[in-house]
Amino acid sequence: MSLNLNIKQVKGNLQRLFDKNLTDLVRGLRNNKDNEANYIAQCIEEIKQELRIDNISVKCNAVAKLTYLQMCGYDISWAGFNIIEVMSSNKFTCKRVGYLAASQSFHPGTDLLMLTTNMIRKDLSATNQYDAGVALSGLSCFISPDLSRDLANDIMTLMSSTKPYLRMKAVLMMYKVFLNYPEALRPAFPKLKEKLEDPDPGVQSAAVNVICELARKNPKNYLSLAPIFFKLMTTSTNNWMLIKIIKLFGALTPIEPRLGKKLIEPLTNLIHSTSAMSLLYECINTVIAVLISISSGMPNHTASIQLCVQKLRILIEDSDQNLKYLGLLAMSKILKTHPKSVQAHKDLILACLDDKDESIRLRALDLLYGMVSKKNLMEIVNKLLGHMERAEGSVYRDELLLKVIEICSQESYQHVTNFEWYLTVLVELIQLEAGSKHGSVIADQLLDVTIRVESVRKFSVNEMTNLINSFPSSSQTSTMYEVLYAAAWIVGEFADQIDNPEDALKFFLQERSIPGHIQAVFVQNSIKVLTNIIERASESGDLKSIENATELMEQKLQYFISSGDIEVQERASATREIILALNEALNGEYETKNVTNQDLLNDIGDHENGNVITTNLPAQLTEILNDFKSLFDGELLPVAAKAQRKVQLPDGLNLDEWINGPPSESSSDEEDESKGDGLFVSASEKTSERGSRKDSFEPTPEELEKIREARKMLQAHNPNYLKSSSSGSRQANDNGDYDNIDDIPIAELNLDIPLKVHSKTKRSDKYLEESRKAQRKEKKEEKSGKKSKKKSKKTKKQEVESESGSEEEQKPVHLVNKIVELPEGATLSDSEDKNELDLNDPHRALGNINLEDVEEFYAPPQRTSKAKHVEESDSSKLKEKSHRKKKEQIPEQNLMIEEVNEKKDKKKHKRKKEIVNDDVSHEKSTDILDIEQKVKKSKKKSKDNDKKDTEKSKKHKKSSKKSEYEETL
Repeated sequence: MSLNLNIKQVKGNLQRLFDKNLTDLVRGLRNNKDNEANYIAQCIEEIKQELRIDNISVKCNAVAKLTYLQMCGYDISWAGFNIIEVMSSNKFTCKRVGYLAASQSFHPGTDLLMLTTNMIRKDLSATNQYDAGVALSGLSCFISPDLSRDLANDIMTLMSSTKPYLRMKAVLMMYKVFLNYPEALRPAFPKLKEKLEDPDPGVQSAAVNVICELARKNPKNYLSLAPIFFKLMTTSTNNWMLIKIIKLFGALTPIEPRLGKKLIEPLTNLIHSTSAMSLLYECINTVIAVLISISSGMPNHTASIQLCVQKLRILIEDSDQNLKYLGLLAMSKILKTHPKSVQAHKDLILACLDDKDESIRLRALDLLYGMVSKKNLMEIVNKLLGHMERAEGSVYRDELLLKVIEICSQESYQHVTNFEWYLTVLVELIQLEAGSKHGSVIADQLLDVTIRVESVRKFSVNEMTNLINSFPSSSQTSTMYEVLYAAAWIVGEFADQIDNPEDALKFFLQERSIPGHIQAVFVQNSIKVLTNIIERASESGDLKSIENATELMEQKLQYFISSGDIEVQERASATREIILALNEALNGEYETKNVTNQDLLNDIGDHENGNVITTNLPAQLTEILNDFKSLFDGELLPVAAKAQRKVQLPDGLNLDEWINGPPSESSSDEEDESKGDGLFVSASEKTSERGSRKDSFEPTPEELEKIREARKMLQAHNPNYLKSSSSGSRQANDNGDYDNIDDIPIAELNLDIPLKVHSKTKRSDKYLEESRKAQRKEKKEEKSGKKSKKKSKKTKKQEVESESGSEEEQKPVHLVNKIVELPEGATLSDSEDKNELDLNDPHRALGNINLEDVEEFYAPPQRTSKAKHVEESDSSKLKEKSHRKKKEQIPEQNLMIEEVNEKKDKKKHKRKKEIVNDDVSHEKSTDILDIEQKVKKSKKKSKDNDKKDTEKSKKHKKSSKKSEYEETL
């Protein structure tokens, strides 16, 4: 038997010599690139055969190859049991391969993880530190809440290991445990605090990293560790650990402003001394956070801000793009609290707009947003417009356009002093960026400015009229057409401000290729312009202008009626019916005798009763004119952005409820069977229904001829339209040449990009020149004022105050109306814009854990030096001994708050039983009510005693904590 076994073992070993290992698999993949799928399928079959063999080394080799295939994107979830088997091997080489495969293929939701709990616990308690280290490394990749709960105590014991290698890995592993099982944070916190003073720098750095990551959600829990971190910051030379500590202090200073006052000096020393740019950046960030938190208590901190700005200027001027980006990012944080310190470096930030890196240009644009004031707004916008003309790339140009609008519109146009200038800037942006994707943003600005600023409406209406006439039509799809939407609405809504409404009506009814929804708005607002023409004509008695306007609309509306957009067709048809009714009224006879033009002027009354025109015109015409006049009465106010969501639902209305019940499947089948082919209407049904329906519009032969001639004219002037040879021979000779050059028709080219030569000076430049002249006058007046102040004995402080005050004193030319419409009883609020909790945040559960009273149950042993023991009195020693005895009675790891509460409940229950038994034995004749009253009294006494004990212990601990904390500070 033994001989046969030996022969089988030798035979198996010989076969193993010819098995493929990982290097053979990689070499085979490189040699079979053309037939990779078949080769991998063959390899997987071989791996499955190897996994059936009892030899653990063969299985390890197979799992190693599977791990490589998993990295290439192939699924190996079917081999989960084999991976666990290799993980449980006693050989370190096999165990390492198994944990590597598990970290690659397992995840917290894997069902097989329940089989690994005892195996991982065994590895964690192994005598070989590398076995435990491999288990910790692999566990960090697939740890689940169940594994965290079951293995928390085992990992905590490794934090007290004698080997620094295991202590460091255990400390880092506890962070993953806290994320999956937050209840472990309270018992583990004292040990984690001890590791901050560990003699090994690796363990110390790991503890700092873990606490800094935990403090991201609730930094208040770690305020008691400030003295330890302060000591580490002033003594450590590890830059990476210093960066973590400084980040933590940046989160703690808003909670404890006194800490910020102590941090200013060491942070400024680090800024002066360090050569590491990463540490310098974090120091500057923390100084900014500190100065924000202590701004009320430490007013003289301009030197620290100037130091930070100077160091950031060095970063921005550096050739490294990463440092330049970080410098601009930190400068934006200083800008929020100290804008004047950053505004001095405006030229440097404007120079960043010419950088090759687009991210740096965008960051510089964000800085310009906060550097704007009433005095430099026009200058900055003018430079941005010039930069937009030279910039390349549509994405960056769109971002420039958006930033110009954001700069001007921030805080309800706080820095805009002249809205005529702003409207001209918007028009120039439209001309510069014909293909921009921010057309809707410009349209919103045009509407907002025109509605809110009443004094600029006349200027805006005339600008929009010219814009509608000169806007280039393009075959490309662009959102810039939305500008025409806004322009048409402005011209129609405020038609009483138009200088020449007849021209505006012609511009609306031009035949051009624009989107359908824009054509619909043009048709709608042409009625508003016609209404204004009727009002003006009725006041002046000029009915000829009404006739001309109606004739023009009747002719031009035919183009919109034949549009492919159904909305345009509907509006044009309705408008045409209105025009026909108006023409009928105009062609009617007067109620009195034939009237001359002079009699007509005398018949029109000079006064109006409300909106009714009192004339001797025909009754039908007067009624129509009054109806036109009342169509668009009233002024529209801007609606608040949150108005719709603030509309309260009426009682009994449920928007989620079905209005009509959902149809059942049986009823829908029956309806389909009953209908049959009812989806299509037969010809007989059409003829029967045709008489009952209203006749559709059919053009007359004269109108058809006009449409045909207009189409031929368009075809003749269109160079892209292919004419037939017969039509061309009428104008040309037999050879196809023209006899006279003047006979050749001039075709109009519709280009996507208008051929316009922009002048060096833009229209908005005149407003900039006017503002510069005004600033020069102010400077001259300030100089003359300074001379007079020197003569009159005034202090220097008053001069500085007057100078700083005069910088921002520039009254706006136009006033902005900030009144918005809201539903009844609703008010503006920002409560609905608060960011909701991120459900995917791994630190979300850790934010609800309070660590302030953790020392009541998990108190680490106190370390005292021999010198202190000599100086202490006997009474203090006795107190410490009694205090230590109490601590020794409580276990370090497994004692939880629930156990303490259970003990308290048991004591209370015993007290109740004793009181009841005594009462029953001594006073049998007493009622049950008396017993219940005594039980209630005993409850109150026990509760009062417990409260007093807890309050005393809390006061004692708080006082001790405060004294230690203040001494260290």
